[in-house]
Amino acid sequence: MPQLSLFGVRNLTALAVLLAAGNCLAANDLQAVVDASVKPLMQQQAIPGLAVAVVQNGKAQYFNYGTASKETQQPVSENTLFEIGSVSKTFTATLGGYAQATGKLKLSDKASEHLSVLAGSAFDQISLLQLATYTAGGLPLQFPDAADSAETMLGYFQHWKPTYAPGAQRLYSNPSIGLFGYLSAQSLGQPFNVALQKTLLPKLGLNNTHVSVPADKRGLYAQGYDKHLKPTRVSPGALDSEAYGIKTSSQDLAHYVMVNMHPQTLDKPLQQAIAATHAGYYTVNGMTQGLGWERYPYPITLQALLEGNSTPMAMEPHKVNWLTPAQPQPANVLYNKTGSTGGFGAYVVYVPSKDMGVVILANKNYPNAERVKVAYAILSAMDK
Repeated sequence: MPQLSLFGVRNLTALAVLLAAGNCLAANDLQAVVDASVKPLMQQQAIPGLAVAVVQNGKAQYFNYGTASKETQQPVSENTLFEIGSVSKTFTATLGGYAQATGKLKLSDKASEHLSVLAGSAFDQISLLQLATYTAGGLPLQFPDAADSAETMLGYFQHWKPTYAPGAQRLYSNPSIGLFGYLSAQSLGQPFNVALQKTLLPKLGLNNTHVSVPADKRGLYAQGYDKHLKPTRVSPGALDSEAYGIKTSSQDLAHYVMVNMHPQTLDKPLQQAIAATHAGYYTVNGMTQGLGWERYPYPITLQALLEGNSTPMAMEPHKVNWLTPAQPQPANVLYNKTGSTGGFGAYVVYVPSKDMGVVILANKNYPNAERVKVAYAILSAMDK
C-alpha cells in the first residue's frame, strides 16, 4: 500500500475509514472514502456536478454529486453524459488496434501509405505508431487556428515540417493521435465517427457512449462550465472526434474499465486490440507509453503519478527510450488517462492485477493533480 506521508489532508478521513475496514471495502466504507475526497474538492474547485464509478472485483459502484446543469438543477447520475476530452484517445487507440488485429494496417506502416494526399510529405517517413504515441517529430498540442477544420487540416499535414527526427521526442499532440485515428478508420473503409459508433462501441458493449449525442439522449448531456462558471460545451474542430470528442457516462466508462481489465470476455480481434493499447512502446521519466493509455509500475507513489500527469509532461518535449520489441503488459501495472474540454474534466485509472479502477467525471475543467489525488485515495482504500 502507498505510504501515508503522501496523502493530502483531506484524505486523512478516508485513511481512517480504510484502517477500520475489513479485507473487502464495504459499500458504506467506500461511500465514506469517496465522500471524504470528493465533497471538499467540489467546494474548493466550484464544481457543479461530479460522478464517480469505482470498479472492484468485477463490480461497479456509483457515487453521484451535484447537478448536471445549474439551470435545470437536474442531479448527476451514472447515466449523465460528460465530455471526456482526451480520454477519447484511448478509444481511438483501441480502434487502431482493432484495425491492426483485423489485418487492415500495421503500426509500422508509414502514414502516407494510408492516405495518398500525404505522399511526398514528411509522413512518408512517419509511422502510424509514431503518430499514435506523439513521436511524429513535434506536431503541436493543438492545430493552428487556420488549420483547425476538416477542410484545412489535410493541407496543414501536407506542408508540416518536423522539428525533431521521427521517433526521437514525445510531444503530446491532438493532431498526432487524431491523424492516427483518421487513418485507422480509413483502413476500415469508414469515416471515423461511423467506425467508432457502429463498429467499435457495440463490440465493447457501450450503449451510452457517443461522438454526437443523439436526440433521445440529449436530456442526459450535462452542461459544462468554464472557470468563470459560464456554460460551455466542446466546439467542432479538426479531428475533434478522434482526439477529444467523446461523451459518455460513468456507467459506460466503468464497463470500459472492466473490459480493459478482462479482455478475454471480448472477441479475439478486440482482445488483440486491447493488448496493443496496453503494450509499452517507450519510456519517459518513469511513464511507459501505450496507445492512448499511459502505464506505470504498481504500486506507485502519489508523487510519481502527479508528475506523470503534470503540465510539463503535456506541454514539453521529452526524449524517449524505445522498448524494442514493444513490452506486453507486465504483472503489476497501473493504467491512466486524463481528459479535459473547456467545461469538463475526466480521469480514468485502473490496476488490472488488483481488479480495481476509478472513473471521475466532472462538468467543470479543474486541475489534473486534484483528480489524481482523489483517485489515489480511493485506490489506496481498496488496496489494503
